[in-house]
Amino acid sequence: MRKFPKKSRSRTAKPDRPSTRRFSPKKDDRRKPRFSLNLSILYEDDALIIIDKPSGLLAVPIPGSQTPSAWSLLAERLEKKKQKALIVHRIDRFSSGALLFAKTATDRAALVRQFLDHTPERHYIAALRGRVELKSGTLVHYFRKEGMYQQLRSAKDPEATRAELRYSVDRLFSNATLVKIELVTGLQNQIRAQFSALGHPVIGDRKFHPAESAETRIDRVALHAAHLKFTHPRTKKMVSVECKLPPDFNHLIRELSRPSAG
Repeated sequence: MRKFPKKSRSRTAKPDRPSTRRFSPKKDDRRKPRFSLNLSILYEDDALIIIDKPSGLLAVPIPGSQTPSAWSLLAERLEKKKQKALIVHRIDRFSSGALLFAKTATDRAALVRQFLDHTPERHYIAALRGRVELKSGTLVHYFRKEGMYQQLRSAKDPEATRAELRYSVDRLFSNATLVKIELVTGLQNQIRAQFSALGHPVIGDRKFHPAESAETRIDRVALHAAHLKFTHPRTKKMVSVECKLPPDFNHLIRELSRPSAG
């Protein structure tokens, strides 16, 4: 089992001050759920920190925007201890779960190297539209990123990037499937793009499947980073964290479990 990479912070965005208030979206944008600006820490030491990122919170700032991000909130928190927050990988804004930061450039370089080599274990839980009849499998697709989207291509396309994941069915519902996913590669939006290409989009993912905008049982993408395991950059021991499903995801599962669920 193993996993995937990502980027670094924006130079221009200013950190937003954490507080006990909640970030409230505009009434007409149900994709932006309310979330606490107090970050939940899953693991921390002098080299790194792992947070439980809530859905709706950006991983890193948008240049020129004052919208809160995991990096901006964490940077302010660590500044008080004269430490830095350097992002190692990312998860989608409307996904939730374990997100790793390093505290020094040396530690970040060592961690990023692991993600580039696909050695960390990264497991996700997703709720998919429709019934996936094969209990387990490996998905391999080729994508070319165009704008904000991963466009499906053939293996012969020289500009296409290979995407691979493994999945196992956890629960079948009347018209949905709960799956556990192990990333092998790590493209942006990979899980969402691959299951959309398979014909089983992630519930709530209207980016790759516009019909999901009609979903009312969850106000975001039903995708959660549940497990992260990697080698500590200093001690060389394994660090393993589990991240529980948030209440909105558990609510979706309960609703899907109803006999009349569509």
